[in-house]
Amino acid sequence: MAITRSILAFIVFVSLCVPVCAQWLNYPTPGIPRTPDGKPNLSAPAPRTPDGKPDFSGIWATRSNARFFQDLSAGGVEIPMLPWAKALYEERKGNLQKGHPSERCLGHAVADFDTHQTPRRIVQSPGVIAILFESYHQYRQILMDGRPLPEVGLPAYFGYSVGRWEGDTLVIETVGVNDKGWLDMNGHPQTEKTHFTERLRRPNFGHIDVELTVDDPSAYARPWTVKLAGWELLPNTDLIEAICENEKDFSHMIGK
Repeated sequence: MAITRSILAFIVFVSLCVPVCAQWLNYPTPGIPRTPDGKPNLSAPAPRTPDGKPDFSGIWATRSNARFFQDLSAGGVEIPMLPWAKALYEERKGNLQKGHPSERCLGHAVADFDTHQTPRRIVQSPGVIAILFESYHQYRQILMDGRPLPEVGLPAYFGYSVGRWEGDTLVIETVGVNDKGWLDMNGHPQTEKTHFTERLRRPNFGHIDVELTVDDPSAYARPWTVKLAGWELLPNTDLIEAICENEKDFSHMIGK
C-alpha cells in the first residue's frame, strides 16, 4: 500500500512539474522576422553583429533525426578506420551503444553533440562564443581573440577550441580532447590526437550548416570530412533544466 501511494505521489509530482518546470517555452523571441500570419520567417536573411559578422546567437537543434554517422553513408562518406578503431567501433555498435559516456552523465563530447538533438544556445561576442547545451548542463567555449591552439598537457572532455572567420564561415578548431568521448552514439572512437575542424555557416535566419573534419592519425588512415544535418533555429522557447541522474533505484526516482 505504501508503495502504491509512493507511485501515485510520483505521478502527481511529474504531472505538476510540467507547467512549473516549462518556463518561458512560449515566450515570443524578440527580433524574429515574421511572415504576415505572425509565424517566424526562418528563410529571412541571417542577422549580423555590429562588426558585420554573421550572428549565430539563438537556440538551435539538429534539423533531423540523422544523428548517427552511419546515417551519413548515403552521402558517400567513407570513414577510414584503422583496424583497432574498426574493431572497437564494431564492438560498441554490436553492444547497442552500451558503455556510452552518457550512461555515466558525461554527455556527448564535441562531434557527438554536433549531431545530437538536444537544444543548444549560442551566445556570441567578439572575443568568445559559448555554446550552452540543455542536456547535462554542459558548455563549450570557442575563443575568438586570435590565440593559437595550445600545447595540450591536460586533455579535456571538450578539448580546447579557437575560432576564426573565413568570410561568413565560422571555422572552429579543437584539440586536446581525451579518449573517453565517442564521435557518435555508435562508437567511432576518438583519441588524444584527434583534431576537429568545424565549419559553420548561417545561410538564412533559421538554419546553420555544419561541416566536420576529423583528423586523427591514431585512429583513422587519413582525415575525413562530413556534412552534418545542420541546426535549425528554435524560436519562442528557452532552455530548461535537464539534470542527469544515473541512480536507478526507486527512492532516488521519487526524490527520497
